[in-house]
Amino acid sequence: MLAATSQSQTRADEAFDCLQTAIVKGDLAPGEKIGEVELCERFNLTRGPLREALGRLESRGLLVRKPHAGVKVVSVSGDELLELYHIRESMEGLAARQAAERMTDAEIADLQATLDSHEKMIDLAQGQAYYQGEGDYDFHYRIAKGSRNTKLAQMLLGDLYYMVRMYRYRLSTSAGRPQKALGEHRHIVEAIAQRDGELAQFLMQRHISAARRNIEQKIKAGVLNL
Repeated sequence: MLAATSQSQTRADEAFDCLQTAIVKGDLAPGEKIGEVELCERFNLTRGPLREALGRLESRGLLVRKPHAGVKVVSVSGDELLELYHIRESMEGLAARQAAERMTDAEIADLQATLDSHEKMIDLAQGQAYYQGEGDYDFHYRIAKGSRNTKLAQMLLGDLYYMVRMYRYRLSTSAGRPQKALGEHRHIVEAIAQRDGELAQFLMQRHISAARRNIEQKIKAGVLNL
């Protein structure tokens, strides 16, 4: 019985990872209406694990369920997305400052190694995308955790984190953006390694501000449809 339960849980985890990745990469687009039958066929899933995965995605704020309208991938307006980036600019800047003060040397070395793996991934994608996995594979996640500021990490890594991941990937596919973003990440980590909190905060805020301006340009050009 325990083995069957474990197997069912594993399938639910696989369904969750599959659908979350599809949402982040835009294979399931913001605002897209989804149905269980279609998802089972499209992603080769079974109904039980799928339903559990949908519930978890809904609790993360990646899916919204409305009466008589079904389930849709969450979406935000252009103004709302820009507001989110303004929030990130301030909060992640503080996280970077505190990470410079509080991360251990081993944590910083591990973060640098993670960026090395990101570089290889960008090379494999021929410089066309910068996809960061969830959690410890994600540069911004590691900085928030490294701040050792529990309340700040809770705010950055709650619904805001999962929402922003959707748009970060879509924006990373701009020509030259993956390499530029990686370079900015490396400069932030260098400042953290030097224990220069003021510089780390400045570089993080500039990094997110550049991403926000990129969003504004894409919205104006009609390239980013929200």
